[in-house]
Amino acid sequence: YLDRSEELVDELRGYSPAQLGDLMKVSDKLATLTFERYASWRLRYDAAEGQQALLAFSGEVFNGLQARTLDEADLLFAQEHVRILSGLYGVLRPLDLMLPYRLEIGTKLKNTRGGNLYEFWKDVIPERIARDTGRQENQVLVNLASNEYFKSVRARSFPYRIITPVFKETDGD
Repeated sequence: YLDRSEELVDELRGYSPAQLGDLMKVSDKLATLTFERYASWRLRYDAAEGQQALLAFSGEVFNGLQARTLDEADLLFAQEHVRILSGLYGVLRPLDLMLPYRLEIGTKLKNTRGGNLYEFWKDVIPERIARDTGRQENQVLVNLASNEYFKSVRARSFPYRIITPVFKETDGD
């Protein structure tokens, strides 16, 4: 969905660092870095410039996957079965190359398709996730996305079974 990503980047390039900071609710330093990343973002790039999506993100789910320890067979399985939701790229497979960016899906970025990123991706994300789930033998989606990102899947109209694990920690007792 790089053509769509480029639409968003073109929109974001019209923002100053201060405006990006306000939009994304980040520090001046992070807003400046984000501004610089969008200024240098381009539609085409090679493997030396991009990073595989599975290795680019951090957070509990990504840390739990321990992607850097996966062997070739595990990576190929993930490529067929794991999808990563993205505010800028829509849907990524684990080995898809991407450039660094900051754009949470909950960002209220006015764009060519609506007033926020849920509207921008409303046809793409649910269709792609349903299509890829439908190709699997069991046709079950195991949802590990945050509530914010999972809203983009539109679960109420999703045609397959969804399992959303709830992870808890004990307090030692």
